[in-house]
Amino acid sequence: MKVQITNGMFMAIIINTVYAKAIGLTQGSMGREVGNDIWISTIIATLIGVAMIWLMVVIIRRFPSGDILDQSKALLGGWFSKLICLIILIFFFCSYGVTMITYVYHLMDYFLPEAPSYVFVIIAFVVGCYGAYYGIEVIGRMALIGVFSVLALNILLMLGSLSKFDIYELLPTFQTGVTSVVWASRHNVADWAMVTMAAALLLPHVRSEKEWARSSVSGVLFAGAFVVMWPILEVGVLSSEVTAQYIVSCMQMARSAKIGQFIHRYEMIMVAFFAISILTEIMLTFLAAATIASKLFGTKDYRHMILPVGAIFSIYGFWIVFDHHRAMDHLEKAWPYASISIALGIIILFLILGTFMKKKLDRLNKINDDKNSNIGNGSHTEQSGNTNENGTPKNNASTGKTKNSDNTGDNSTTEESGSTENDDNTGNAPA
Repeated sequence: MKVQITNGMFMAIIINTVYAKAIGLTQGSMGREVGNDIWISTIIATLIGVAMIWLMVVIIRRFPSGDILDQSKALLGGWFSKLICLIILIFFFCSYGVTMITYVYHLMDYFLPEAPSYVFVIIAFVVGCYGAYYGIEVIGRMALIGVFSVLALNILLMLGSLSKFDIYELLPTFQTGVTSVVWASRHNVADWAMVTMAAALLLPHVRSEKEWARSSVSGVLFAGAFVVMWPILEVGVLSSEVTAQYIVSCMQMARSAKIGQFIHRYEMIMVAFFAISILTEIMLTFLAAATIASKLFGTKDYRHMILPVGAIFSIYGFWIVFDHHRAMDHLEKAWPYASISIALGIIILFLILGTFMKKKLDRLNKINDDKNSNIGNGSHTEQSGNTNENGTPKNNASTGKTKNSDNTGDNSTTEESGSTENDDNTGNAPA
């Protein structure tokens, strides 16, 4: 049976997926382009993120029994589905380079500067494989813990920074022009593209289809609120000029925060809370990539793909973070264009295909609904057949066996055959 997560877990996954990179690297990239208007660019990007994930919910609702990969197979067959698998796998491959830049540069530059970068890559590989193996439910629970860490981090930062905050640093606005501010938001829109593509794979595993739109949009808005606090404080405390000088601007912001007379090196506290969020993102990336690879190569269980996919991703991540110039070129030049192009291209393509092939999707949905109803009726009939007219269980002890035991194998076979191929390629935690 398909593993499902709650809407709260899904919202927590959205927050953790976007938070680490958006506060750590995105603000510095935008600050080098638009100065003290980075908070406006962040708000614009969040609104675009709301539109992207809402459109993805519309797409997945057309075929709710499967993810975007299953829908592509239902629409135009196996070869088209493999092409979509390859494109989305490349997307997550590139996104892992950005995730490694965020993870390694936070920890290595500010926490363990003498440690070699491959140590962090190996830790990410082990944690990512562990989370991917136990599936989406474990990652969802980890994401809930990550949200509490995000809340604690933001509250502590506000307490330590408000005394130095100067609101006049936020003025004047739109110094570089409206178009420049909107264009700079592409760095943050790329973060929301990661969320959107993750939602394309996760939504069928979220309970209560009626709540998909509300939980998705709410998750983006909450995440945007958690993120936009950082550029406002960075501009008001550090100034936009100082923010633009750093690759990981949030750590410099954390260094300037002071709480009382005894808590120093606040960035150490930040690293502790930050690590949960970024490790959740790493686990989610491994799970998504392994699931896509299993459908691309036709394996029954996605777990068989975790180690090879994780190894390839880790080698690529090490290659990216080993050279700061290469990392910045990937982060600010290649990644925004690649991620936004793929995410918007997938959204537009499936909106068009779903519109013109709506009847086919409706027919497939009806078939799936009939299968599910037949399974439910079979279970009800079996249960009623094992009771007397007064509702008490029948006693088959004299025959040495019960009717229920005779039907156990058949019922499990029916349930197993009634499940879709997608059930084998999801984050099912072993019992």
